[in-house]
Amino acid sequence: MTLEQKLQNLPSQPGIYQYFDKNGKLLYIGKAKVLKNRVKSYFKFTPTLAPSDRLGPRIYKMITEVDNMHYIVVESENDALILENSLIKQLKPKYNILLRDDKTFPYIYIDYNDEFPRLDITRKVLRGKSIKYFGPFSSGARDLLDTIYEIVPLVQKKSCVKGGKACMFYQIQKCFAPCEGKITKEKYAKLIEDALEYINNKSKIIEALTQKMELYSEQFRFEDAMKMRDRIQTISKSQIKSTLDFANNEDLDLFAVELGVNKAVVIKMFIRGGKLISTIHNYVNITEITTIDEIYKTAIVNYYNEELPTVPSTVLISDEIEDTKELESFIGERYNKNISINLPKIGIKKQLIDLAKNNCVELLKLDKTNTNNIIYRQLQELFNLYKTPTRFECYDNSQMMGQARVGAMIVWDEDKFYKEDYRLYNLEALDEYGQMKEMLTRRVERFEQNPPPDLWVLDGGQALLNLAYDITTSVGVNLDIVAIAKEKIDAKAHRAKGNAKDIIYTKDEIFRLETSDKRLQFCQRLRDEAHRSAITFHKKQKRKEDKQISLLSIHGIGEAKVKKLLDYFGTFEEINEATEEQLSLVLNQKDAKLIQEYLNKRD
Repeated sequence: MTLEQKLQNLPSQPGIYQYFDKNGKLLYIGKAKVLKNRVKSYFKFTPTLAPSDRLGPRIYKMITEVDNMHYIVVESENDALILENSLIKQLKPKYNILLRDDKTFPYIYIDYNDEFPRLDITRKVLRGKSIKYFGPFSSGARDLLDTIYEIVPLVQKKSCVKGGKACMFYQIQKCFAPCEGKITKEKYAKLIEDALEYINNKSKIIEALTQKMELYSEQFRFEDAMKMRDRIQTISKSQIKSTLDFANNEDLDLFAVELGVNKAVVIKMFIRGGKLISTIHNYVNITEITTIDEIYKTAIVNYYNEELPTVPSTVLISDEIEDTKELESFIGERYNKNISINLPKIGIKKQLIDLAKNNCVELLKLDKTNTNNIIYRQLQELFNLYKTPTRFECYDNSQMMGQARVGAMIVWDEDKFYKEDYRLYNLEALDEYGQMKEMLTRRVERFEQNPPPDLWVLDGGQALLNLAYDITTSVGVNLDIVAIAKEKIDAKAHRAKGNAKDIIYTKDEIFRLETSDKRLQFCQRLRDEAHRSAITFHKKQKRKEDKQISLLSIHGIGEAKVKKLLDYFGTFEEINEATEEQLSLVLNQKDAKLIQEYLNKRD
C-alpha cells in the first residue's frame, strides 16, 4: 500500500503515528485524538501528494523526508499519550526529543502507625494510610536524614524498639530508649515534630551543621569537620534560593522551560506546606522541530507516569501551552483526583514562576560554557551523527582462558561519568563476538525501562560495529554507534605508551586520527573507563571462581557441600573467614576440619 493510500484510509480513532524516510529510518512519533484528522493535516493531496502549505518551514522539511507511515489505534487519548511517550524513549526518532528525567527520586517518610515512629527513605509507594511523605528530593536526602538522627534522639534503627533493651545509642545519648519505657509517647511525639521541622526548613538544618563543623574545627577534628562541610554542600546542592513567603500550607508542583539554540532546560520545583523543598533541572537536546509545548508535555507525562507517593492538586507552568486539559485528564485519571494546570499572572505564584524562569536562563548560560559541548559537536560532524551526542554508553568485555566471562557498560552524561547507571554483566558466550552480542542484546531489551543513549562506543572493530547495528536495527532503534580498536602490528595490538594507534570505525568510514586529536582522546577515555570497569569486575568474579574451585579440590568436598556453605555464609570471603566451629554448624566436624586445614595452608 502506498503512503497516499494509507493516508486516505486512516481511522477516526485515537492513536499514535510513525513517519519513516525512504531508508526505513524512523523520523517522528506523534499522537492524535483522531488519527485521520491529525495525520492528514500534514499533507495536501492535489495535484500530487506533498507537504501541506500550512506547515511551518521546519515541519515542512521533516514531511518532505516522509516516505512511509504506520499507526497504532488505542482506546483513549490517555493511552495514546502514554504509548507515544514509551515508544519515543525506546526508539529514539530523529525529530522527537528525549527527556531523560524518569529517574525515581527519593522521599523521606514516617509511618505514624508505629508505636515510636522513625524517619526513613523510600523510592517507591508504601502501602498504609498512616504514612506521610516528604519530598521528592533531587539530592541530599540521605545526608538530611543522617543529620536529623545526629541532632534529634529518635529511635535510630528499625530493630531497636523490638530489642526491648537499651543499646549503644542510649549510652551515647542519641536515643532515649523507648524500648525500656524511658520516654513517653507524648514526649517522643515532640521529638518527631522537631525532626520534621528540620525537613521543612533547610536553613535551620544547615545552621545546625555549620555549628557542628565549627565545633569540630575548634577541637582539631578536621576529618569530621570536612564531613560536615560536604554534607552542607550536598543538602544545599541544586536548590534554588528563595525568600518568597507563601503564608499558607499550599502544595504545588511547578514546571518551567527555556529554549536555547541546541538545548532547552527544564526546571521542576516542589512546594510542600508552603515551602520550597527541592528543585530538579534537566537539559534537553532539541531537534529542528521541537516546540516548547512538546517539552512541557514530555516532562509532565514522564514525571507523573511514575507511581508517586503524593501529587498536589495544582501544577504551575511558566508558559502558555496547548492541551492543558488533556494533561490534566492524564494526571487526574492516573491518581484519581482533580488536577488543574495553571499559568499564574499575578501574586506570589507569578513571582515563583519568574524565579524559575530566571534560573532556566542562568542554567542555559552555564551550559554554553561547558567545553565538552565543542567536542560533542565535533564528534557529530566527524562521524556524521544525526544528533549531537551528550549521553554515551561504552562497552567492553573481559575473560581469561574462558574463566570469569564478564562485560561492562559505562555511561558518560553531559560532562562526567555517571556511575549510578553503570552495568556489569556475567556472560555465557565463550568468544568476544558472542559476549558482545549477549551484552548488547540484554541492553536493548531494557530500552523501555532505561532509554538508549545518543551514542554507543564499542571496544572493538568493524565486526562488532556491524553486530551492534544489526541488533539495534532489528528493534527499530535509531542509535549512532562507533567502535574503537587498537591498531594491529604483526597481529598484535600496538600499545606504545603515549602513542596508542587507535582506529575508529563508523558506519560509513574508518578514522585514523592523530594521537593529539581531542576527539580521539575523548573516545579513548570512554574506552579506557569501560576496560577498567570490566577488568575490575573480572578480577572480582575470578577470585570467587578460584575460591570455589579450590574448595572443590579438597577430597570429600563436592558441589553440594560448597552450595550448603554458600547458602549459609553468603560469599566465599565469609567462608574463608569462618572458624572450624562455624563451619561445623553447616557440615560435619570432619569436613569442617578438612576445610579449615586447607584454608590455613593456602593462606
